[in-house]
Amino acid sequence: MGTKKTDSGSVKTTETVFSVLETLHSIEGGRVTEVANEMGMAKSTIHRHLSTLESEGYVIREGDTFEISLRFLALGEYARTRKEAYRKIRPKVKQLAVETNESAQFLVAEQDKAVYLYRERGSDAVNTPNSRIGERIPLHATAAGKAILACYPREKVETIIDDIGLSALTEKSITDEETLYDQIGEVQDRGYSLNQEENVDGIHAVGVPIKRTNGAPIGALSVSGPAHRLQGETFEQELPDLLLETANQLELNIAYP
Repeated sequence: MGTKKTDSGSVKTTETVFSVLETLHSIEGGRVTEVANEMGMAKSTIHRHLSTLESEGYVIREGDTFEISLRFLALGEYARTRKEAYRKIRPKVKQLAVETNESAQFLVAEQDKAVYLYRERGSDAVNTPNSRIGERIPLHATAAGKAILACYPREKVETIIDDIGLSALTEKSITDEETLYDQIGEVQDRGYSLNQEENVDGIHAVGVPIKRTNGAPIGALSVSGPAHRLQGETFEQELPDLLLETANQLELNIAYP
């Protein structure tokens, strides 16, 4: 019994530490009182956690304000370059941004969410919310995410929906399962996905999966931009063709290094 209590306490402490870090991230730094109020915890408890994180170098203090330190930068860079395939994809993201003058990004699936791994902005690109490196977003709400879902067996998609749900980020987000399955079927038939203001109002995107030789997804590329520019032939043919060509080149380079 004693060991069980210790294990439980250790897990709870770890959860609190990560919650403190997530809170600092969400409020963009703050004082002990602000973090404690945000988390609904005692100031003394938060102070102990912040002081420990500071002593280990994961948090810095400027006056009374605590901030996440750059020590996470090395960990984050390792995480996104730990696979050889990821490193090969990065130059293609830059190339797509230059060729299209729009935003180009590469996303991967982790813990049933889409995660922005690389992002480059072309000369005409607009800055959009919820698309920072490391940002997590529902798979069903992005072009890249739907391209990844199209690589999964239906049973896995059903499990993700059961676990995560189909939340609405805009009025045009997919919230109906059958609509999502219909779109996944279209992606499987034509090889690319479309996002029409389902993530951000006024933004369209085209996505393609990057797959291993066994069909499993490594992640997905997408190009996004204002709906008034990404429409008609540009949206329905030119961008899909460019992305499909890029994906084919990447898959060959990854399969035959």
